[in-house]
Amino acid sequence: EVQLVESGGGLVQAGGSLRLSCATSGFTFDDYGIGWFRQAPGKEREGVSCIVSSLGSTYYADPVKGRFTISSDNAKNTVYLQMNNLKPEDTAVYYCAADVLPYGTVCDDYKHWGQGTQVTVSS
Repeated sequence: EVQLVESGGGLVQAGGSLRLSCATSGFTFDDYGIGWFRQAPGKEREGVSCIVSSLGSTYYADPVKGRFTISSDNAKNTVYLQMNNLKPEDTAVYYCAADVLPYGTVCDDYKHWGQGTQVTVSS
């Protein structure tokens, strides 16, 4: 069974940083694309950043380029999202998601989802 468990969310002031972690289990890490998505109140879910470790590829949505960095630790089957210079508009529930390749190469509509972690950025 594919499991994705997020951690690291919280409340931070604008300009601050947080690191989200996604601990995964139940699948072969290299066979999947894994990413972070977010949903703010009243807005549609959007892809933030995705990684395909076996291909060495990453994707970033325009609003987070230069501020967020996705990385993976294959030994720990964990994906991280380092978020710097956070803005109030980054406030959302952040979800970790995964899908098997080749579907996982597109940072959109992944099959497997975690429960989410709240990120709140105060101004």
